[in-house]
Amino acid sequence: MGQTVALGADHGGFPLKGLVKEFLEQQGEIVLDFGTDSEEPCDYPDFALAVALAVSSGQAGRGVVICGSGVGASVVANKVPGIRAGLCHDTYSAHQGVEHDDMNVLCLGARVIGPSLAREIVAAWLRARFSGVERHVRRLSKVREVERRFLAGGNFTGQQKK
Repeated sequence: MGQTVALGADHGGFPLKGLVKEFLEQQGEIVLDFGTDSEEPCDYPDFALAVALAVSSGQAGRGVVICGSGVGASVVANKVPGIRAGLCHDTYSAHQGVEHDDMNVLCLGARVIGPSLAREIVAAWLRARFSGVERHVRRLSKVREVERRFLAGGNFTGQQKK
C-alpha cells in the first residue's frame, strides 16, 4: 500500500487535478482530495492551506497543490510550519527538490504544463527520497532554524555567523 498524498486545487488547477489524482491512485498512493470540485471560481489559499495542514499534521506524508501558475499555491503552502513546497515545471526540479531539500509539497501550474509533463513530474517527485547527504542535512537544519526562530518570535537579521 502506498503513502498518503494530500491533493488540492483551485478552479485554475481543477482540470489537471483529476488527472493527477488518477495517476497517484494508479501508482498505489492513497489520495486525500481537498477540492475544489469544479471550475467555479474559488480562492487558491483555501486549498493550498488544506493540503499544507494535512502534511504538517502528519495526516498525509506529502502533498500536491495545483493552481493556474503554481506560484500562489507555493507561497501559501510555505507559510505553514514544516512545509517545504516547491513549484516544479520540470522533472529535475521535482526529484532534486526532494533529494536535496526534503520538499514535501509539490506545486504545479496547470496553465503552464500539460497532462503528459504533469505525470512525468509527479512520477519523478514520487520516486525521489531525501538523500541524507551531510551537506543537505546541514542546509535543511538551517532552514528549520529560520522557521523555529520566526515561530518563537525571535529576531532574525539574515547575517551568517563566521
